[in-house]
Amino acid sequence: MVDRVVLYRAPSAVADVGELADWLRRRIDADVVVRDRFLEVHRSDDLPERFAQARVTSPYDRDTGNTMLGTIRYEERALEDPAREGGVLYDGVVVQRALNAALPADERGLETLHVAVLDRAIGTWGDHDGRWHKRVNVLGQPAIVSVPGLYEAPAKPESYYEEKQRHALLSGDTPPREVLENQVEGEFLVEDDPRTTDALKGYALQPYHYLETGEGFCDREGCRLFNAHYHEALIEAQLRDPSFCERHARLYEPSAESGAANDAE
Repeated sequence: MVDRVVLYRAPSAVADVGELADWLRRRIDADVVVRDRFLEVHRSDDLPERFAQARVTSPYDRDTGNTMLGTIRYEERALEDPAREGGVLYDGVVVQRALNAALPADERGLETLHVAVLDRAIGTWGDHDGRWHKRVNVLGQPAIVSVPGLYEAPAKPESYYEEKQRHALLSGDTPPREVLENQVEGEFLVEDDPRTTDALKGYALQPYHYLETGEGFCDREGCRLFNAHYHEALIEAQLRDPSFCERHARLYEPSAESGAANDAE
């Protein structure tokens, strides 16, 4: 049974981890605390090399890692200044193992769930199609929630990619969010979207639900525990009412008298 959930901030992302913690406190039977960035609180000397080993080098190559000195130096700089990191996809399972090893031995037990909100893109290998897939989260200990994954992992409407390609051919860069929102039909989230925190709430709850019940995701599309593969399904699950399917509402819809707050660490 999970007695405590520790959420870690992502300083270079717009996600408000304090708000995520408040939302969780009203829904789960565990203490919820907030700490600063995981990669700062639990820094270890080998983390730069572990991240270098987790780098995905090709969308269709199962093997990962580039441990050349220049790559390790890049990862050292990214740890010091997270705003400088970007454009790299990491094997989420390898990163999870590295973060687990960085945890203090007395905090690795499953009674304390660590949820690292990261400003890095993570992925998992798909044996079914022989390619890497970006993910919003990786369940386990610690759980990883990727803020870039929220924007990049679910598929957007086809017209989004067509407009993005057209703009890139004409101007050589990525079109501003306002252009895409005005010219592309359908709903989707983009980098630094003001809906980011609300959309991450279900993904922050999923690791707790997994450890408590053994259930990875809900198969009902409108539930916050649903693992959406398309942006329209993500928005339906995370930003529309009701928040949960009937079964999970019994577990996680707060009663009127619940919601005592805990102090952040």
